[in-house]
Amino acid sequence: MVLLRLNSMALSQSRFALSPIAETLGSMIVLTQPCSDSWLTPWYTRHHDEFGAVLDADPFAKGLVELIGSTKYLPGFVTLPPSGGMRTTLADELEAVAGARDEDVRADLEAAVAHSWKRHDLKWLTGRGWGARTADLFRYAWNSCISQDWPRRRALLERDVTYRAGLLAAYGWPRALEHMNRRSAWVGTDAIRFSNQPGPDHVVGEEGMLFVPVCMTRGTWLCEAPHARYALVYPARGSAATTEQPRPAHALERLIGAGRAALLHELERPATSSELAAQLGQSLGTVGGHLAVLRNAELIAGTRVGRRVVYRRTDAGDLLAGRSET
Repeated sequence: MVLLRLNSMALSQSRFALSPIAETLGSMIVLTQPCSDSWLTPWYTRHHDEFGAVLDADPFAKGLVELIGSTKYLPGFVTLPPSGGMRTTLADELEAVAGARDEDVRADLEAAVAHSWKRHDLKWLTGRGWGARTADLFRYAWNSCISQDWPRRRALLERDVTYRAGLLAAYGWPRALEHMNRRSAWVGTDAIRFSNQPGPDHVVGEEGMLFVPVCMTRGTWLCEAPHARYALVYPARGSAATTEQPRPAHALERLIGAGRAALLHELERPATSSELAAQLGQSLGTVGGHLAVLRNAELIAGTRVGRRVVYRRTDAGDLLAGRSET
């Protein structure tokens, strides 16, 4: 079992962050594998063939992506903890990737080969400037496959952070970490279980942990930087589907009205009134009116997190919304 150990100072400094490079890495892995999720099909279909052609034309890019997609050790030079919190930009992260020394890149890739479940060689690792070439590949993947969809993805990621921040404020870190993935859990009073596999514990420095949601992955990985700085990348709740599927009319819409029913459906994942207004394309006033009615009916509840109020469905709201789907 691999544990991440945090003292009280590290725990108090832990927070959430976003990482465009982690989103890009997960997306590239998805594009090199068969599509198994129906909600991914439109995005996958648009980008799979073009991305595959780019890899086929560049042995370095093809070898790197195939290795990343088939190893238990993701190369450290592309998995550094994000430095800008919730405002981390791809440019900031790629600057660090481009500046990686060739000897460090080779060492990371050799470790990835050693931990891969497929046979790999590094014959494609030719020339020099491997960090810069990797940064170019990630920049291409971002610009061609992700940037157009980033506002929607970012909204989903921010909603996951809002949800977990609400749990953190109300119940503490153990509840906030629940269901990040199948393995992660709070252990005792000062540790997070990262993996059930044998391995050494990691001691988190006083700057604390970063928790980084991403859309395009089911897996979890650990980012590590000097001075015991760690980030745990985990799958966000929900999906990054880029097309909205219209909801059929149900009894719930007829009972409480289409606007309130849509809001109740949307609160399958907790959100603020501003997030709901943006997602549903309604004014804050309209959303506020619907929230007041649903709250008076005890179908939703609100929890204050800092200056924001995060709304969630109650058990009665879950039951009513669930019945409307049948």
